[in-house]
Amino acid sequence: MTRLGEGKVRHKVQTNTPSRSRSGKRSTKASRNLLKQLGKLNLGETVIVGIGNALKGDDGAGPKVCSILKGKIAAEVIDAGTTPENYIGRLVRMSPKKLLIIDAIDFGSPPGTLKIFSAQDLQQFTLSTHCLSPHLFVQAITSEIDTEVFFIGIQPAQLQFGQGLSKQVAGASAALADDIELILSHTGRPRD
Repeated sequence: MTRLGEGKVRHKVQTNTPSRSRSGKRSTKASRNLLKQLGKLNLGETVIVGIGNALKGDDGAGPKVCSILKGKIAAEVIDAGTTPENYIGRLVRMSPKKLLIIDAIDFGSPPGTLKIFSAQDLQQFTLSTHCLSPHLFVQAITSEIDTEVFFIGIQPAQLQFGQGLSKQVAGASAALADDIELILSHTGRPRD
């Protein structure tokens, strides 16, 4: 989990308007907005990295999204847990054109809120439960390869050790996984 310091966020997406997606799965207004913003993702060019501690409440949001997606899409999905720095070399060797990073971030919004942060926005993070801050993680990768980074933060409700995901964050994680699945399919091309 990461906390955001002072500053503005470029993209704000709230999860609060349930509907049905084209796949028939539950969707939200946030999901539809994310679909638009993440429409640049392409199978074979995109790597998805989940960051967080699945044993520490909502900090497990990133790994949860990864566990939902594994086997459902043909894109590379990496659960980096609490040590994303251990995957820098692998990511550099893979040299994806697009890198989607998912982590629980405390940015002061209602639990389950999703926000997309730019690489520049990540400089505002002041505290992280991970060994390497999100900004330094992204900087280490982008200093070696040319990749477009999408960083999705999920606002946690609680971070208690031994607890599972809160209802709000579990719902946001599932909705986000549905969005990504809508964009990327097993067929090797983005879904319409």
